[in-house]
Amino acid sequence: MVLPKILSSAVGKPTIRPSVRQIIISPQYCRRSVSTLILLRHGQSQWNGPKARFTGWCDVPLTVRGRVEAVAAGQLMRSRGFKASKVCVAFTSELQRSHETCELALASMAGHEQNTWSSERIRRDVRLNERHYGAVQGKLKDDPELKRQYGDDTLRYWRRSLHGKPPDMDPSHEYYQPPPAPLSESLADCQRRVLDCWEDSIAPALFDEEGLPIPPDDRTVIVVAHANTIRSLMAHFDDAPEDLVTRLYVPNSVPILYRFDRHISRQTPISLKLESAHGGSHARWMISAENHGAVRDAIQKGGTLTRALFDALSEKDFSVPTNLTVTGAELEKGVRALMKDTMIEDCVVIGMAKQIARELGPNDEIHLSEFERRTKEAYESLTFKHLNEDDVIPEEYGTY
Repeated sequence: MVLPKILSSAVGKPTIRPSVRQIIISPQYCRRSVSTLILLRHGQSQWNGPKARFTGWCDVPLTVRGRVEAVAAGQLMRSRGFKASKVCVAFTSELQRSHETCELALASMAGHEQNTWSSERIRRDVRLNERHYGAVQGKLKDDPELKRQYGDDTLRYWRRSLHGKPPDMDPSHEYYQPPPAPLSESLADCQRRVLDCWEDSIAPALFDEEGLPIPPDDRTVIVVAHANTIRSLMAHFDDAPEDLVTRLYVPNSVPILYRFDRHISRQTPISLKLESAHGGSHARWMISAENHGAVRDAIQKGGTLTRALFDALSEKDFSVPTNLTVTGAELEKGVRALMKDTMIEDCVVIGMAKQIARELGPNDEIHLSEFERRTKEAYESLTFKHLNEDDVIPEEYGTY
């Protein structure tokens, strides 16, 4: 299990690990009126799953499972306080699997208050389309003929590198589309157009646009798109090194939150940056009984909140190897302080911290390794198989 830590700032200067007191008084963490961006990959499509294909710009529909995932994502967001009425704008691609996921999620976020949302709030943008896979688009990813023709190493390079690019699609190709569809794209090509969309469409709606029902300092915008387009945005917000971008994994229909204070920065989110496989992330994931397996798969590749929150629970300097314990009193005090930050109160680590604080005496100590072990066991046990459909997931196990 990778232990996250507070990382260097985006400008490369080392940051001081904040104490609980610093977190309380620091404006970017005390501030509750923030602009929230929610990223959501579409539900399972007919070309996802065991027989996965290079889908790209092919306009395939959702499966029944994909529609259920979209509804569940909306219910999850609603249960965490994001009702449809709070969403000023929703951006989607021009592809139906993205647009349908967006409509189903918004309708689910509205619940019985269906008058609080409208499809007019949805803005489609071709720049949010999935990465174009050129000549291999529409082919099975494990097609033996592709492997014979190009070789495993080349196929892996196209899929897993930032600049790898399949051959251009020929006009005679079964899935050829005229412009504005490209003939082929690398992940870097895809990221450029996605960031253009962020700069001139999404960011203005989140931070500046007038005439929307909620002011920018408390505004929520949703982007429902595809694995590579969301990966491109996350890599930008997290300032991921080029060679680590492809380690970003985006599961279907799991809401991913980024919070901004437009008065501080419109490019760098305000949540603590935690260690991850792609060099550190500001993202906060919403977890539920349905999606926890996918979230676990995604985050196991990068890290958890454990070390960063454990460090923040005490004013000690946990970078000192011999200073890796916290007392029950310190833990209880730290939990109360961190619970004031709505960005991190709803997670497995805080749930475990509260439980341990109840068990420990004021002067009893727990070591980081034991805290991490118990947190890991708690997270891996989140199967919730005993719950019925209408049961409520404990709030302690919310956003991971």
